[in-house]
Amino acid sequence: MTRALFAAALLALAGGAAPAATLKATLLVPDDDARLERTRVERAYLGQTGGPAEQGLQQALEDGKFELDAAGADVALATQAAASLEAARSAAQAAEKGGAAVLLADLPADWLLAVADAVKIPVLNLSEAADRLRGADCRARLFHVMPSERMRSDALAQYLVSRKWSKLLLLTGPSATDQARSATVQASLKRYGLQVVASKPFKVSADPRERDLANPLLLTGGASYDAVWVVDSDGEFGRLLPYRTALPRPVVGDAGLVSLAWHAQFERFGAPQVSRRFAKSFKRPMVGQDWAAWLAGKALVTAAVAAPKGPATAWAQALAKNPLDGYKGVTLSFRAWDGQLRQPLMLSDGQGVIALAPVEGILHPSNVLDTLGADAPEKSCKQPR
Repeated sequence: MTRALFAAALLALAGGAAPAATLKATLLVPDDDARLERTRVERAYLGQTGGPAEQGLQQALEDGKFELDAAGADVALATQAAASLEAARSAAQAAEKGGAAVLLADLPADWLLAVADAVKIPVLNLSEAADRLRGADCRARLFHVMPSERMRSDALAQYLVSRKWSKLLLLTGPSATDQARSATVQASLKRYGLQVVASKPFKVSADPRERDLANPLLLTGGASYDAVWVVDSDGEFGRLLPYRTALPRPVVGDAGLVSLAWHAQFERFGAPQVSRRFAKSFKRPMVGQDWAAWLAGKALVTAAVAAPKGPATAWAQALAKNPLDGYKGVTLSFRAWDGQLRQPLMLSDGQGVIALAPVEGILHPSNVLDTLGADAPEKSCKQPR
């Protein structure tokens, strides 16, 4: 127990502590969430959601009970489902009017922006990785616990540099999301001096005339490369790509070696205890989205302990400024220029954690975590924070 918590506990025992205020938070989630459709969850695609965000938050509040009790603080969590952007906006306004000091959002990008524009309280983004939310579409009170797409691609690019795998074959899916993410990948490759020797589209289709567009041997033939980078937001093509390439080369991106916020087999810095508690409570492995929700819950606990009596402005300041321990070996904090949580990322093949990023040897003038994602000099967020 820290000295401040010990003092707070002594005051409470002596009856001299002022009454605490309850930090109320509301979690906003999509109604009938397609990401949680049973057959999709059962496939357990690396990097994709494994269950409801509420579970990670519940675990964090359970983990933080001792700290809250010692400080005489309290956090109350409510969950509200929304079936549309308009419903999400209305739910956010109702939560703020009902006394919520913080909103937690497991929502698509446009819904998230509507929510952030509708309220004057902090909004924690638990799952949306779109870089535009940290750039042109940033908001002053919007904070991102989930790593951005650029952070994930930078992490893999760093690892490729460390392995001297400098020539890449880039395979990109047909969706608009895939196209945007492929552009992000290419920005990371340029940042770290890697070369795309060929870029090819793929398409998973039941049409016999399009069968060749999903044939791994055809797609990966006719070029010389050190690794194949696949951009597949759906996950169905990528999961069957490793060990089926024309050349015996590693696969990275959305299959093979994947950049994650968390993996249940990470074995350092107290991480196994977090993963085991989660698995015991919810009967499934903890994935990156669960860790992001858990970290957001931990941020609520930290803010409540820092300001047990509130008010809401004190909680908001604590959320933005207080360092956090995410069991990744370093102190985590939100970047002042875009609201993104600085954090190491885990590179995994699904069986274990192969490496952490930033990789050893990558340097930065102030904080090496800022080599993942948009650094301060290249920020495009114009909102004052």
